[in-house]
Amino acid sequence: MHKQPALVLPGAVQMRIKSSQNSTGERLSQTKSMVLPEPDTLQKPIVLKGEYLNKAKIGEGGKKLRKNWTSTWVVLCSNQLLFYKESKQEAVANLKPGGKADGVDLCGAIIEWTTEKSSRKNVVQITTLNGQEFLLQADHFPTICKWHDALKKAVDGLSSGAGGKSCGRAALNRSNSTECLPRGTCEATKPKPKETKSEHRRSIMFKLNYSASDSADKNGVKNRLKKFISRRPSMKTLQEKGLIKDRVFGCHMLTLCERERTTVPRFVKLCVDEVEKRGLEADGIYRVSGNLAVIQKLRFLVDQEEELDLGDSQWEDIHVITGALKMFFRELPEPLFPFRFFDLFVEAIKIKEPTQKVQAMKKLIHQLPKPNHNTMKLLFHHLRRLLTKSKENLMSTQGVSIVFGPTLMWPEFESGNMEVNMVYQNQIVESILIECVEIFGPGGV
Repeated sequence: MHKQPALVLPGAVQMRIKSSQNSTGERLSQTKSMVLPEPDTLQKPIVLKGEYLNKAKIGEGGKKLRKNWTSTWVVLCSNQLLFYKESKQEAVANLKPGGKADGVDLCGAIIEWTTEKSSRKNVVQITTLNGQEFLLQADHFPTICKWHDALKKAVDGLSSGAGGKSCGRAALNRSNSTECLPRGTCEATKPKPKETKSEHRRSIMFKLNYSASDSADKNGVKNRLKKFISRRPSMKTLQEKGLIKDRVFGCHMLTLCERERTTVPRFVKLCVDEVEKRGLEADGIYRVSGNLAVIQKLRFLVDQEEELDLGDSQWEDIHVITGALKMFFRELPEPLFPFRFFDLFVEAIKIKEPTQKVQAMKKLIHQLPKPNHNTMKLLFHHLRRLLTKSKENLMSTQGVSIVFGPTLMWPEFESGNMEVNMVYQNQIVESILIECVEIFGPGGV
C-alpha cells in the first residue's frame, strides 16, 4: 500500500549544518533561504484540501476552448491547484514520487466569481498568467465558497513576500541552482521585466485578462462600443445617401404600395406576367420548388431595386419565379388576408348555405384595404387562368388551394389547433378560386 506523500509548504525556514573538517571544529550554519536544497531532496508538498468539484477548461493562450464539464478530484497544494481523474482513495494511493497530475500554477492568477461564463450557479473562474482559464463549480454554495476563499488566500500569499520567494525558489530549482546565495537572493533572482510604458503593460494585461471578465476591462469595451454606436449614422441618413435601400421582401403591403405609388406591388405584377407568358403549362406550376439559391439571388436583386428582367436566362426556370412570389407573400409582416379578418373568414367558410357563404366572403373581401384587395384580385384571376390549363400543368383547384392557403393567410396568434386552421385556410382559398368572378368581377385590376 502506498503511503500518502509528505508535502512541504514553500518559504519554510530551512537550515543546513555541517561539521567543518578543519582542526578548529567550527560549525557553519546558514538559515532562511540562503541555501536552496537540491531538487531531488525537496519533499512533496502538503495536501491542504481535497474534494470533488466540477471543472471546465475554457481558454488557453487567449484562445477560447469548448466548455466540457467533468467531475474532478481537486487538491490545493502550495502554489498549485492539482486535478486528478481518480476517486479520493485512488488519488491518494496513486500519489507516487515523481507522479504528475494536471495542475494550475497559482502565481499571479486571478480568482473571481462569474455568472457570465456558464449558466450554472456557484462558478469560480481561475485565470493564470500564461492565459489558461478554468471554471470550478459545486452544487452547494458553502463548498465552492470555501474553495474560492482558499484559492484567494493562496494567491494573495504568493503575491506577498513569502509568495514572491516561493515563485523565485521554483524558478531557481528549475535551473538546478544549488549554490549558496546571499540574503535576499530569491527577490534578486527574479527576472526583471524590461522597462515598458504603462500603456504597453495595460495593453498586454488587457489581452491576458480580457476573457477573465475583468470588470474594468469589460467596462472599457462597453464604453468603446457605446461611443461607436452613438457615432454611427442613422438609418435615415444611410437611406438618403443611397447606402441602404428600403426592402421589398418583408415590407408591409400598405407601406410598399405607398412607396411605389401603386395598389399592387410591382414585383407581384412582374411575376404574374412572366408566369402567364411562359409558365401556365409547366408541370406542377407553384407546387414544384425552384432552386433556393437562385431564388435568394432574385430576392436580393429585388430588395436592392436593381433593374429586373425576369425573361433573362438566369431566371429560365419558371419555378424560381413562382418560388420567389410565394416567398414574397410568406414574408409579409401581415399576410395578404390581414390578421383582423382571419376569424371573420373562418366564420364565413363555416356557413352551410352556398349562396350566403359566397356573399359573406365577398363582403369581407370588399372591406379589405385597397392594396390587399387589388393584389388579391390580380392573383386569384391569375390562378383561375392557370387552372384552365390543368390538363397540361396537372394542377387542380384543391392543389392550388393547398399551396396558397397557408401562404396567403395565417392567424396572428396560434391559439387554436394548427391542423384545423390549415383546413380552413385551404377551404377559404378554394372557395374564392371557384367563385372568383362572382367575388371580384371580371379579370384585371
